[in-house]
Amino acid sequence: MRNPHTYHPQSHDAAKVLGNQIAAARRERRWTAANLAQRAGMSVVTLRKIERGDLSVAIGSVFEVATLLGVPLFTPDRRELRWALTHTEQRLALIPSRVRARSRVVNDAF
Repeated sequence: MRNPHTYHPQSHDAAKVLGNQIAAARRERRWTAANLAQRAGMSVVTLRKIERGDLSVAIGSVFEVATLLGVPLFTPDRRELRWALTHTEQRLALIPSRVRARSRVVNDAF
């Protein structure tokens, strides 16, 4: 069954780039799709979707495969990634967690 959600073209492009990086890294290591899928705890069908940039695959599955292959996520340095995590958590702590729609009064009296 196809996902009825329509994604932005930039999302498609980003998923395809990451999928290509994953496919290239797997082939460079001379790992079969079956071998990598087994290591990642997923089916070969799911792995093929990841390599094609299919946006219906769970992000955790994509990140796990990328990590197993050494494909950098955000930055190749784990310390930088941890710093980014801390930084974003601190930023989120400063922003109210609840968002209310602002009522906008339109002055149409010309």
